[in-house]
Amino acid sequence: MAKAHPGTPNDGAEDPAGTPRFDGPDEEAPSGGSVARSLGSWAKEVLIIVAVALLLSFLIKTFLFRAFFIPSGSMENTLEVDDRIFVNQLVPEPFELKRGDVVVFRDTQGWLPEPAAGTASSNWFKDALIFVGLLPDESQQHLVKRVIGLEGDRVICCDANGRLTVNGEALDEPYLFPGASPSDMPFDVTVPEGKIWVMGDHRNASADSRANTGKPGGGFIDVDDVEGKAAVIAWPLDRMGFLGNYPDVFADVPDAPQSSSGREPATP
Repeated sequence: MAKAHPGTPNDGAEDPAGTPRFDGPDEEAPSGGSVARSLGSWAKEVLIIVAVALLLSFLIKTFLFRAFFIPSGSMENTLEVDDRIFVNQLVPEPFELKRGDVVVFRDTQGWLPEPAAGTASSNWFKDALIFVGLLPDESQQHLVKRVIGLEGDRVICCDANGRLTVNGEALDEPYLFPGASPSDMPFDVTVPEGKIWVMGDHRNASADSRANTGKPGGGFIDVDDVEGKAAVIAWPLDRMGFLGNYPDVFADVPDAPQSSSGREPATP
């Protein structure tokens, strides 16, 4: 009788149920070494994916976007307490700041009180996540305000109708907190070279440029201190969206006279 080839039915051979029987090599169960190699390969791939994700997050945080959270109500209702935002670090360089931009800047002028000794908690894991950009920076030594005046601009409060003027053009400001006036204190300033004049949207709850004119910086912020332009509200989900700079508000503001760049602020 001829022997059947592996994987082909035996000639005329059937099992008790009448189905042709196949002969062939038995399948071998995977060995322990094979399982270990499979697990090791899987773990290696996971580590590579995690490492790449952390590297991309770090590069994005370093060169493109950085996360911050909002600790106060000075920018209500544009930004609310505990909002998480992403800041575009390509502004002010290579892209320029514009009037109306909401910016985050370092407090190098002493606007904020010094943190109380011993209040800062140290958590290496949380610090690492902040470092790579996976958690927002909760440092209280940053502020967020809206740019009202660029270098050379003359900003005055207020005209006969109670509005701010920039280079003589009155502003209608739809972003102001409901019921808030453009300013409760009068001022007349010209923004020096390399500086900006900033104000909160909740004007009567914002210690902004107006409240810091008596400090060494005169209430102005160095452009070099700007971390970037607030671009996105990322959290909470029901507030997620892009932040605009209301270009229509400043559309008719004329360019600042070149001769005024760098002048000291005028005292009302």
